[in-house]
Amino acid sequence: MEKLKTSLIFLTFSCIFISTPTAHADKQIPDNGTKNSWFENICKGRENIAKLHFYVQDVRSGPNTTAFNVASSAVASPGSLTRFAEVNVLDDKLTAAPELDSEEIGRVQGLTASADMRVRAISLSLNFVFTSGKYNGSTITIVGRNQLGDKQRELPVVGGTGIFRFARGYALTTTYLNDAVANRTVLEYSIYVTSTIG
Repeated sequence: MEKLKTSLIFLTFSCIFISTPTAHADKQIPDNGTKNSWFENICKGRENIAKLHFYVQDVRSGPNTTAFNVASSAVASPGSLTRFAEVNVLDDKLTAAPELDSEEIGRVQGLTASADMRVRAISLSLNFVFTSGKYNGSTITIVGRNQLGDKQRELPVVGGTGIFRFARGYALTTTYLNDAVANRTVLEYSIYVTSTIG
């Protein structure tokens, strides 16, 4: 019983401590008076929890190409379902809405490699570089395995810079559009990220 009382007291003080906002944290987040709908602060305090929702425009051909195949091996034949051993580099546009010409809020830059011989799955290293709104100049880094055949995929957030220093969390992604004729894919992302300001 004594252990239960101690645990409850500790939990109560922890909740108060985490939910108390700090002036230093508020100074780190510029307030430009604009309301951006692609992100939402869920909690403010020593740690900020944010939900970001946006779209990645992946264009694989034409004058506005943003994703390029840079390496492949003999095992990555054109008819291969898994495309094992293909490596791609990308500099895709991040947008607030799914349309290609919607507001640009940043870029996603990084590498993907087809790394599974049995199913279509990629190993990826991505940096989400924000160029507008509250998070302008900050980045979030995601590294993990993305099994493309799944309707929804979960990926780990492993770090960040700026507002997202010491970031951790996860991302959920789905394929919003896959246009084989235009060779364009639109990916929908919801990222839940916790970071310590300071």
